[in-house]
Amino acid sequence: MDSLSAIFHSQGYLEGFFQERELVDTTVFLWEFGRLFAWEEVNSDSLPEELIKALGKPGLGYSEPYLWMNKALTYAENRGFPFASLNLDSLSFNDSLISGVIVFDSGPRITWDSIGIVGNSKTKVQYLQQLSGLVPGEFFSQLDLEKAAQSLRRSPYFTLAGSPELLFQTRQAKPVFALQDRRVNVFDGVIGLLPNENEPGRVLVTGEVDLRLFHLGGKGRDFSLNWQRLNIQSQSLDIRAKESFVFRSPLDISIGFSLLKQDSSFVNRTVELDFGYRVSDPGYLNFFTKRQAGDLISTDGLSPSGELPASIDYRWNQYGLGIDWDRLDSPINPRRGVRLQGTFSLGNKRILQNTGLPEALYADLEESTPQYQGWFSGEKHFLIRPGWGMWIRGVGGFIENQNLFFNELYRFGGLKSIRGFNEKNFFAKSFGYMNFEQRLYFDQNSYLLLFGDAGILENPYSNREIDYPFSFGTGINLDTDGGLFSFVFALGKSSTQPLSFSYSRIHFGYLARF
Repeated sequence: MDSLSAIFHSQGYLEGFFQERELVDTTVFLWEFGRLFAWEEVNSDSLPEELIKALGKPGLGYSEPYLWMNKALTYAENRGFPFASLNLDSLSFNDSLISGVIVFDSGPRITWDSIGIVGNSKTKVQYLQQLSGLVPGEFFSQLDLEKAAQSLRRSPYFTLAGSPELLFQTRQAKPVFALQDRRVNVFDGVIGLLPNENEPGRVLVTGEVDLRLFHLGGKGRDFSLNWQRLNIQSQSLDIRAKESFVFRSPLDISIGFSLLKQDSSFVNRTVELDFGYRVSDPGYLNFFTKRQAGDLISTDGLSPSGELPASIDYRWNQYGLGIDWDRLDSPINPRRGVRLQGTFSLGNKRILQNTGLPEALYADLEESTPQYQGWFSGEKHFLIRPGWGMWIRGVGGFIENQNLFFNELYRFGGLKSIRGFNEKNFFAKSFGYMNFEQRLYFDQNSYLLLFGDAGILENPYSNREIDYPFSFGTGINLDTDGGLFSFVFALGKSSTQPLSFSYSRIHFGYLARF
């Protein structure tokens, strides 16, 4: 009855009340509406002109002045007046018509002071100041404070313990954030066991080392190193470093170097310079330039038919744009949310003549041609029940040029793309694949999994240009005090690999966080 009375009163039935009637063992309540009150006049002449321009004048429906006052307070507290107050004064009644004056008191105008940090985080105040977007000297805004807290909660480096505190003094507001660092540094080792194609009956051990160090010095400075042994003669190396908010600007700068040696055929090298900018809380935009170089290791026996070999020496300078839109509920172990990523780049590719090949092979080949490529990834996490989740991801890419060679193609396959195959087993001019995973959680970050992967790829240098690889299997992720242990058993089939337990893949992984 109290709730209903409040609703009717807010609609203007100020005289309304409930009548009680006793009927044997039942009590009946009847609402008496009374008169419907409305505003005859709401005088807003004393209000600041800025408020009237932004919100207009309050209406004359009974609840409209009160709704207008709430909007006006929100408007004021987001423009430097957190202590502003509004009230109705000089009320008078003419039957069921009300007249009154809205009185506004702005209070002192408040500006932002520098940020404060409490807790055991190594995060520097300068870095947090840039990340929050709260600029000392600018007007206080409750909305900006809430956005800052949301941004900090999404940081992969630390967690925000509780709501931020505000300290007011000398017309300044000092936000204080309680931070606790995450264990985000990673040392990841993966071992793969697969049949040795060069020595039948023997097992070949492949591996990967992944070292990632984050937030070095508390300044958002990252470093990563990844090494893989794909088979006996093939290896890859990837090194990257990132510096956030360079020279106190909103820009991040990262540099990278990668190397791929494919048995005794070719070696590829890539140098990358990247400029990133956070356009919104979930959105990140980056501009990059790359120089990619490919060289043949040996030319022995490469052109017995009098034609250019599948791989060639080239140099490709490219410029591109990338976007990352992240709405996952956790940067470390998400259970809900969406993440979309994509890149596009273009540039001129120059073909170099290899002195070990006949010059006549290059006669009809253009030395410099435009080349472009794109890549996209989208993933979705579902939490159907507290102990049951799903993960779906789609990845695709393409590369276009009138003279495209084998050592320029995309490389993928293995534990982090299509499971059930050797690492970087597939070469593709264009490709797309889907990952489907059912997860049965038995701890916060531990779960059993069933998965299926399916893809399509185009390789112009394969006997079967269009291939449809797929795989399925099971595994476990086990979170321990020392790190995350993973075990995956997978069976895969493609045009070059039959579906057989003889070609199964067993991956052991250990990811140590510190």
